Amino acid sequence: MSDAKLKKSETLEVRIPYPTKLAFMSRCRDEGRSASEAVRDFIERELAPPTTRKRPRRPWRLAVGALIAAAVGAAAAPSLAGSALASDFSRLDVDRDGRITAADLRGRDLDGDGAVSLSELRRP
Repeated sequence: MSDAKLKKSETLEVRIPYPTKLAFMSRCRDEGRSASEAVRDFIERELAPPTTRKRPRRPWRLAVGALIAAAVGAAAAPSLAGSALASDFSRLDVDRDGRITAADLRGRDLDGDGAVSLSELRRP
């Protein structure tokens, strides 16, 4: 069923550090889409069967997805994950501008395929 035909009545609460929220909202504004749309797109891609998943068009989308996944984990165990998420965000925000951009991720694309895989993202 298409997205337009589904009634959007359910909510998902995700707790993330305020600087992460600001960076995410800014990115969404830059792309001309809502934060809800960005999160729904990420969830739909994650739920798609592996054979139909499309590769992310931009490396930063993987980072945003990773941050969202980490934030969901943080909601489950806020005392343990809150500082880890901030630490991970700081590690990825190379230029320390409070946002994770494609430029921040360029050095992580080890195989030069134009995308950052989870293994590339995990490297120190």
